[in-house]
Amino acid sequence: MKPGEVQYLTTGQLAQRTGMTLRTLRYYDKIGLLKPAKYNHTSIRLYSKDDVARLEKIQMLKYIGLSLAEISQIMLNDTAPERDLRSSLKMQKDIIQHKIAHMMYVSKTIEEALGMVDEQGEEVDWEGLAGIIQSIHKEKDWSEQYQNAFRLQARISLYDQFSLNKIGWHRWFFEHLGSVPHLKVLELGCGDAALWRRNVDLIPETWNITLTDLSPGMLDEAKISLGAHSGRFKFLVADAQAVPFHDNEFDIVIANHMLYHVLDINRAVPEMHRILKPGGCLYASTMSKSHLREIEQLTQAFDANIQVLDPVMERFHLDNGKEALQDSFAEIEQIRFEDHMLIDDEQPLIQYITSTPMNARTVLVGGKLDQFTTYLRAKIAEKGALYITKDSGFFKAKKMVEDKEKYI
Repeated sequence: MKPGEVQYLTTGQLAQRTGMTLRTLRYYDKIGLLKPAKYNHTSIRLYSKDDVARLEKIQMLKYIGLSLAEISQIMLNDTAPERDLRSSLKMQKDIIQHKIAHMMYVSKTIEEALGMVDEQGEEVDWEGLAGIIQSIHKEKDWSEQYQNAFRLQARISLYDQFSLNKIGWHRWFFEHLGSVPHLKVLELGCGDAALWRRNVDLIPETWNITLTDLSPGMLDEAKISLGAHSGRFKFLVADAQAVPFHDNEFDIVIANHMLYHVLDINRAVPEMHRILKPGGCLYASTMSKSHLREIEQLTQAFDANIQVLDPVMERFHLDNGKEALQDSFAEIEQIRFEDHMLIDDEQPLIQYITSTPMNARTVLVGGKLDQFTTYLRAKIAEKGALYITKDSGFFKAKKMVEDKEKYI
């Protein structure tokens, strides 16, 4: 084969190399799940390396229990999943780890039931059997799990690939927490614990850290995400509007891009103040209203009915956040993260746009997606790269001694 020449596999070669049957590969072609890259002069199917990567993903999704219909929908929605093979494989690994964690949970429940059988003989109580059934029914919707992971990856990938500030948000934010030893630290709304996973090498050994989230499922995500490091943390389901901790308990409270999701911010802020020690600090991060505004403008110039950015962040942003905090905290400092993006590839941008919870992913499909791709490609060709504003930061609010007396 000449240098630079693309290598293709026939259906037979692909079957031999992967262990798949010819019948299965032909069926995938028939239903449009895995079309060959091209046909040769004798109409023999020829598959590329990208097709092999696509086949690997199909088989992984089958392995975690998805139907071919669900897999077809996922593959249709993934606008360019094979272009970043490492990220794709990493995401697949994460999903498999979630599946393993769930199976271990079910296995533990059965183990407990076996213990009951050993103690009680065949007269196991109804509750024991019901517990097994409930644990099995807690099986996640793995199709939705995969798609959520893909959407999150799309958002992170755009930032990682095109941000000019290579320190990265999580690193920059974490470094502002300092490294004073023997602190008691709480994060409210920890999500998948990305802040800690990406800074595990910086965490002081003597810190006592509690991670909370309103969602039990999200706490499971955090534990799996932290892997072998999860033992360093305590995990607790908690509502930021009524946190289950004592007064003056924590040196640091973190609310990282989450306060705008809290239903009643006016309840949450006094709670965070209450649990801080005098001299302790709240680190509450958010964005400004100009954050990523060019993405919304580009999309709405193409179709005014398409929405990309979630307006929920307007509830707590860099321009109104101090006002939300000042009734509880007397000393508040705003610190901004200097950054922007220059995007010269339309595909990661499309993946971001269709990853948000707004209507873009339902509108930009089929021919409409093709038109939008052409539109963005032309914009990039015209400008060389698309400038996208990134305007994030945080409020550092310190609890003063007199604040403590005010709230007793």
